[in-house]
Amino acid sequence: MKLWDKGNTEVSKDIENYTVGRDRELDLLLARFDVYGSMAHTTMLESIDLLTSAELTEVHRELKVILGIIEAGDFVIEDGIEDVHSQVELMLTRKLGDTGKKIHSGRSRNDQVLVDLRLFIRDEIKTIADLVTELFTTLNDLSKQHKDVLIPGYTHLQVAMPSSFGLWFGAYAESLTDDMHLLQAAYKVTNQNPLGSGAGYGSSFPLDRQMTTDLLGFDDLSYNVVYAQMSRGKVEKTVAFAMNSIASTLARMSMDICLYNSQNFGFLELPAEMTTGSSIMPHKKNPDVFELIRAKMNKLQSLSTEISLITTNLPSGYHRDMQTIKETFLPAFYELKSTLEIAIFAMKNIKVKDGIIQDEKYKDLFSVEEVNRLVLQGVPFRDAYIQVGQAIQEGSDKLSKEVKHTHLGSIGDPANDQIEAKLKTVLAGFGFEKAEEALKALMG
Repeated sequence: MKLWDKGNTEVSKDIENYTVGRDRELDLLLARFDVYGSMAHTTMLESIDLLTSAELTEVHRELKVILGIIEAGDFVIEDGIEDVHSQVELMLTRKLGDTGKKIHSGRSRNDQVLVDLRLFIRDEIKTIADLVTELFTTLNDLSKQHKDVLIPGYTHLQVAMPSSFGLWFGAYAESLTDDMHLLQAAYKVTNQNPLGSGAGYGSSFPLDRQMTTDLLGFDDLSYNVVYAQMSRGKVEKTVAFAMNSIASTLARMSMDICLYNSQNFGFLELPAEMTTGSSIMPHKKNPDVFELIRAKMNKLQSLSTEISLITTNLPSGYHRDMQTIKETFLPAFYELKSTLEIAIFAMKNIKVKDGIIQDEKYKDLFSVEEVNRLVLQGVPFRDAYIQVGQAIQEGSDKLSKEVKHTHLGSIGDPANDQIEAKLKTVLAGFGFEKAEEALKALMG
């Protein structure tokens, strides 16, 4: 079934297979949201007398049946059917005859896929935000738990100044709060209703676009119908940027863990059940999970660039190029979610080592502490710097390993509570409840 078929066109099977691509497979991810969009659209059609009340009741009854099939995992897009929109309409038409054929009035597959994607993205962002929050809580708790365990800080991969596990875990927790700012921005860009824009030029039907906006729990409309179509690709790219930011945090943290778990550093230890071995070296305990997190998250960071290359310099209006975005964009959510889940599990089981700074190779770690101690005694900073530097060169330095960092965000005060408050503020700004309540009401 092709929604564009006029009954006198036979398309080459090779052309059909190439142009449909992976739509039948990927559209299964959008099926639930296609039903929600059709529920809202048909409710609006009844309000402008394009469906009768009795027809609306029948349509909604059958759409709920289809939703049940989807949620049971039994929904399929049949051979010869182009996409999820065609399949849903076909199932309704089989049951309801001409009534099923009416549901496409006032919309195009262009605005239909737009609304499906936005509802899907909105739902996925909520799940990602929940997982990021759980990882944040894990890291922040570890920061509190190991606040006083000192480790060397490095610059240029050279031993620099004292740090702590409290600072290290807390740094990645706070990085996630900035990532959540970007995720919230992506949610706001996504959460605008494109339904009613049709093929990109509106409709001569008196569509009530505000009604479908309210029914689907969108914050606002994509008002201009031309822009609503132009937003395809732009929304995905914006969301990809936010996902990139989370991926960057995960990749960088994983690199640290791979280093810190190595014998040359020895700051962290992974339980044996979290490591893999070598086929010829019986002593090996490899941090494969963090190496794969690093690789997968670095790969994910290319997504926004890929979308940019597909959409750059496209003229206004719909173009089939946009279909190809689905092929990497939709699976990216699974990649990020599964990585967050395994990162949460791994961080909850990671072990830190104490007494690290007692190693002789860290004897100069406290040189800045000694300089600052002299400054507090009245020695000018530059003189104190030279004095301590000369002592180190001569081997006559005897540096105290006592650390007195008390300012906010330092070893003595990693600011865990303030960082947690920052995250709570960001979370409150999403407004997930509005969308959830609207869809619940829509389904009756």
